[in-house]
Amino acid sequence: MTTWHIILLGSIAVLALKAAGWLVPPKALDHPTVARVSDLLTAALLAALICVQTFGAGQSLQLDARLPAVAIAAGLYALRVPFIIVVPAAAVVAAVIRLFT
Repeated sequence: MTTWHIILLGSIAVLALKAAGWLVPPKALDHPTVARVSDLLTAALLAALICVQTFGAGQSLQLDARLPAVAIAAGLYALRVPFIIVVPAAAVVAAVIRLFT
């Protein structure tokens, strides 16, 4: 199976999931538990993606300059610093750490 086959199969699967979403009755989505779970699930998936991209290296755990950069970004976000400042600050932290290691 080539990469293009995998891309096409993934695209078809995503399209099928989107089509299946239209078949769910709106009344089922208005239930408070379903609405709460769907709101929290989005944040949980984003947090999981950030963790995998920050700490993962193939099948192993890798702690490098990305960890302090993400920590700085999280701290700046906690202080409500604008995004336009957070990203360069985290990049500078990672670059300085990589320069000296």
